[in-house]
Amino acid sequence: MEEEKTVTADKELAGKVALVTGASRGIGKAIALALAKRGAAVLVNYNGSRERALEVVAQIEAAGGQGEAVGCDVSDFTGCGRMVEEIIAKYAHVDILVNNAGVARDNLVARMSEEDYDYVLNTNLKGAFHTIRHLTRQFLKQKRGKIINISSVSGVVGNAGQANYAASKAGLIGLTKSVAKELAGRNICVNAVAPGFIETEMTLEMPEKAREGAVASIPMGRMGSPADVAELVAFLAGGRSDYITGQVICVDGGLV
Repeated sequence: MEEEKTVTADKELAGKVALVTGASRGIGKAIALALAKRGAAVLVNYNGSRERALEVVAQIEAAGGQGEAVGCDVSDFTGCGRMVEEIIAKYAHVDILVNNAGVARDNLVARMSEEDYDYVLNTNLKGAFHTIRHLTRQFLKQKRGKIINISSVSGVVGNAGQANYAASKAGLIGLTKSVAKELAGRNICVNAVAPGFIETEMTLEMPEKAREGAVASIPMGRMGSPADVAELVAFLAGGRSDYITGQVICVDGGLV
């Protein structure tokens, strides 16, 4: 019989290297901090704000962890390739990839421009493909790895006014399930996390009436926190989830 593994949450990611895209704020920041807390060296990817990414790195280091800010627009295939090459050259391996980078340009489909549709798909869906594509060879070489894609309940059930966003997040689920089947034989786990309404800058900007309606639709009667998502991601990144792959797990207070 295979020997049973005993893995605890405390520093279980020591010696691991994690790349978290879109990690300068919100859910991505919480994920970066959660992985660093468990011992991983965290590459804090950003596109728009280097200052915010450096603040996340400073928080990681203040808590005794290791972090580095890495700038890259994930919608740029070639740019992602360079970022991955530089990370491998410096750290020799990457063990965890969290595709969190995402944007939204909401509108009713009758009013949505092609530019806004493409912009959201290129970042949210193609961006995840780009990082996975460039890191797959390294994961296969290592014969291990964890890929966690941050989808959304909008990708599970749809949402009026978010045709582009919901399509990108639904596509991310299909990408997750397909890549999971391709890589499972090499000990590489690929899963998706689908947050519901989470207290971030995006939800704080919602009109008060819309916020009230959102909360009323959640069986638990409240929005979640970025930490609620980050704790699940940290579990999926560690050794206690080694037999979980191809799954979509909602963090939504019962919404879906």
